Amino acid sequence: MKQDHTPSTPWYRQAVIYQIYPWSFKDSNQDGIGDLRGIIEKLDYLNDGTPDSLGVGAIWISPIYPSPMKDFGYDISDYCGIDPRFGNLDIFDELVEKAHARGIKIIMDLVTNHTSDQHPWFVESRSSKDNPKRDWYVWHEPRPDGSAPNNWLSVSGGSIWTLDEKTGQYYLHNFLLEQPDLNWRNEEVQKEMQKVLEFWIGHGVNGFRVDAASHFVEDSLFRDDPINKGYIDGETNPYDKYSHIFSTNQPEIKKIIGLMCDISEKYKDIFIVSETYLGLEEIKRFYRFCDPPVHAPFNFQLMSLPWQAEAFKIYIDRFDKSMMPLDVPTYVLGNHDRDRVASQRGSNESRAAALLLLTLRGTPFVYYGEELGMKNVDIPKKLLRDGFVKTSEGMFSRDPERTPMQWDSTENAGFSKVAPWLPVANDYKTVNVEYQKKDSASMLILYKTLIRLRNTNKGLLEGSYRSLNTESQDIFAYTRNSDNQNFLVMINFSNNKITEPLPTGDFECMCTTHLDVPTGQKLNGTITLRPNEGYLLKYS
Repeated sequence: MKQDHTPSTPWYRQAVIYQIYPWSFKDSNQDGIGDLRGIIEKLDYLNDGTPDSLGVGAIWISPIYPSPMKDFGYDISDYCGIDPRFGNLDIFDELVEKAHARGIKIIMDLVTNHTSDQHPWFVESRSSKDNPKRDWYVWHEPRPDGSAPNNWLSVSGGSIWTLDEKTGQYYLHNFLLEQPDLNWRNEEVQKEMQKVLEFWIGHGVNGFRVDAASHFVEDSLFRDDPINKGYIDGETNPYDKYSHIFSTNQPEIKKIIGLMCDISEKYKDIFIVSETYLGLEEIKRFYRFCDPPVHAPFNFQLMSLPWQAEAFKIYIDRFDKSMMPLDVPTYVLGNHDRDRVASQRGSNESRAAALLLLTLRGTPFVYYGEELGMKNVDIPKKLLRDGFVKTSEGMFSRDPERTPMQWDSTENAGFSKVAPWLPVANDYKTVNVEYQKKDSASMLILYKTLIRLRNTNKGLLEGSYRSLNTESQDIFAYTRNSDNQNFLVMINFSNNKITEPLPTGDFECMCTTHLDVPTGQKLNGTITLRPNEGYLLKYS
């Protein structure tokens, strides 16, 4: 299948990217699990070229590779296949073809830090100390007393090391013990992973979301991580007992991302976005891993900032100013590992967050169901499926944000005709696509409106960003300007109604988060924003 190319601005600088968690998007064969055919069925919802669709430009599909599913696909046993639960390569090719026909690009989730312990590579690696693939993974002798080589911790809980009784050595796993880490210092591993990227590019894939990028390489001397002085036992995540200066985020990561960028440049228009939960300084460093920048790290900070205008203004200003001209800023409100934005923030706050996400300079990522205001689902302990909870003491569950997409008010929210793999939210009768399509003030209509405005206005797609000083400390205001289009965004971050002076100029309303102010309504002098309300204004 030929790779399609964009002749001018790279697609990933303009597309709204929509994350699909395939287990939960749409079940086409009535086994309670979402699948590729289900995604195909809903492509017109995502983008059919009309204002009735969501209007996204790309979909990122969480892992669909063959897997024992200890971590729901993030434990891969074959990098070049499709798990039968989801379909097969022929159906995947059909998905790519039909998505491209609608102007939708495809991003694959690429888990390159680790494999499943059932991957043939690891089966060989652990078979003996002198196996040719032994060095494909990270092995280490125990300490003299037989204990683990150092104090490094696994993200999923406990030690990063597990003893292999047969060979008497420990293997390293940043996550579950069934997810052994690859040794990226091994050149054979590097070459094999480049082949994996090329395989999927050959099947029409337009980009890759690279999982756990900051964990790729560990300190070669295996030094202990220092104690985190801010750690409070019983209150802080056990993983944060140490500062992970040796176990994560090593300088060699630059070379690994660079190898992926080489593939991107070779095939053109291939976008690489890496998962990194890092601060601003480290994010800036990740941007310098590729030249030209065909790679961007995720910027997750909007999910953790306090809901305060000043906090958002300070961070976004700093982040935007740190970008070089060709960098691709990224913004995220939620994903498969974090609470849904409507649960994090609240209903009106999540509407204001949507306005922010879709009008900032950069590439926005939307998690499936975010456009409906879906919330975390309270799941009984006996129904939890998350491998982190089932095998690791004290870990939180990620199941509440992974529940089935709510399509309509029929049983199981139209996701499946049988009981789904996770329970559906109790609010599905009204928080669903069909219901919200008919409600002119719904969250779905807000997302459709904002995405359409973004897609059709150069000022929002390519314009500069500049924050403004405001009279009220609870208002965050910024402009997006291109040569002939000027937009002003104003968001009230408080629970109070605020009247704020407008800058000099003639303003007209393009959208308000309540969707009850007519498009084109003129404003001048002042503007009154209701609690947690935002306005998108056009001005001259």
